[in-house]
Amino acid sequence: MLRALDIRDMLIIDRLELTFQPGLNALTGETGAGKSILLDSLGFVLGWRGRAELVRQGAAQGEVVAEFELPEDHPAHAVLAEAGLPGGEELILRRVNTAEGRKTAWVNDRRCSGEVLRALSETLIELHGQHDDRGLLNPRGHRAMLDAYAGAEEQLAAVRAAWGQMSAARKALAQTEATLGEMRAEEEFLRHSVGELDQLDPQPGEDADLDARRRMMQGAERIRDDVARAFALLGGDGAEGAMADAVRWLEGVSNNAGGQLEEPIAALGRALIELGEAQDGVNTCLQALDFNPAELEQAEERLFAIRALARKHDVAPDDLGSFADTLRDRLNRLDAGDADLSDKRAAVDTAQAAFDSAATALSASRQSAAQSLDSAVMAELAPLKMERAVFRTEITSTDPGPEGIDAVAFTVATNPGAPSGPLNKIASGGELSRFLLALKVCLTGDDSVRTMIFDEIDRGVGGATADAVGRRLASLAQGGQVLVVTHSPQVAARAAHHWRVQKQVSDGQTLSTVTPLAEPDRVDEIARMVAGDTITDEARAAARALLQA
Repeated sequence: MLRALDIRDMLIIDRLELTFQPGLNALTGETGAGKSILLDSLGFVLGWRGRAELVRQGAAQGEVVAEFELPEDHPAHAVLAEAGLPGGEELILRRVNTAEGRKTAWVNDRRCSGEVLRALSETLIELHGQHDDRGLLNPRGHRAMLDAYAGAEEQLAAVRAAWGQMSAARKALAQTEATLGEMRAEEEFLRHSVGELDQLDPQPGEDADLDARRRMMQGAERIRDDVARAFALLGGDGAEGAMADAVRWLEGVSNNAGGQLEEPIAALGRALIELGEAQDGVNTCLQALDFNPAELEQAEERLFAIRALARKHDVAPDDLGSFADTLRDRLNRLDAGDADLSDKRAAVDTAQAAFDSAATALSASRQSAAQSLDSAVMAELAPLKMERAVFRTEITSTDPGPEGIDAVAFTVATNPGAPSGPLNKIASGGELSRFLLALKVCLTGDDSVRTMIFDEIDRGVGGATADAVGRRLASLAQGGQVLVVTHSPQVAARAAHHWRVQKQVSDGQTLSTVTPLAEPDRVDEIARMVAGDTITDEARAAARALLQA
């Protein structure tokens, strides 16, 4: 609910402080007095796009502050939370426009963007008028209005959930089909490669072992003769025999050497042990150097085969085994792909059936609600002197989506048998105003969280019709807040609170003022609206009658 509006240096307003009340608030005044400036200023602080130049001539900047009261369950709290802005029972919007055109906004003393202001405005204010393309005249919002009228929130949530599940199932199916398509394109390669790798069966470390054996066998013939000669020199006919003879000779004379040969004999014993170990090692080498030439050929063939496969698949030789496992897994998934694809298609069919069921149920609710809404609007049109007009909610099929399978549009025909069409294409100014009012009365229900503003919605009507408009506006304002800019005395008389907008010239400067009216002043203002510039006693009597009606 809008509590206060503070305007400084905007167009022809130098300083204006307004305090609004619940119920129906009427703003009246002569044409050009500045009523539209109030709406422009309110739209400015709400982030709406409007006039480019708003700052009063000669002022450095213009400023508008709007104060709203927010119930605990008001949807504005969610917008504030999402934007990371402080909330509470009071919401204060402030926006400044410099003379150079730079705009700055605050929400509860925190800087914010115009986008946040506009998001908040959707929850705070609902503007209706002859050029209201943001609200009832915008066909893109008609489906949501019908759903709200039908109380179809749960059904709509079910449709959105079913659409989400169906979209996810379709995405999973498409991904599976794409993956299988790619794998099928390389199926021949996979099967051939896995066959090659399985047949070769390379082992980790085998490349290094084969390379070492190959090098050893390649050099064996060249070094074996030298190793054999060395082994012969170490044996009984060589170093071993000579050392054994030396030990035997020294042991035979050691008793006569006074103990001087004991240490040399012990050293020779140790040397014989080391020499034996050397003989064993050399002998082992000789045995290793004994190979079948075919074995070298086999080792080279296997080594070259391993390295060729490694180059072919661009992996290290030791990684061929794990690479084979990877290809084998892809091949297994390809073999199992048809079953997986069948499961994914079944999931899509199941999700499609669930969506179709939910969307059909929602469509039936919309059809029923449309008939009820049409009847309700037609009932409202009769007191507004449009009993011959026809209002119809048209529901047509559209491409399935998260909102279901229906397109919704409010259409009118001003006379039975006349072609129907969109509200703003068929109805004249006065007719359009009454259509909008009747539709709003029917759609509002118990929704009173937003302040509704009607900008000269009574234009083109008078007498009993204007009185009916006033009564409908008063009815809408019950339990909520409605602001109406009006030239109709019948409408103004129905207001619970009344402001007069005037334009004055002071020191050569034109300024607009807004004055709250008490009962005697209301009589004069309504009398002016009845009679014009010259207020007569008869006009005052007519004004009192309207106020008391």
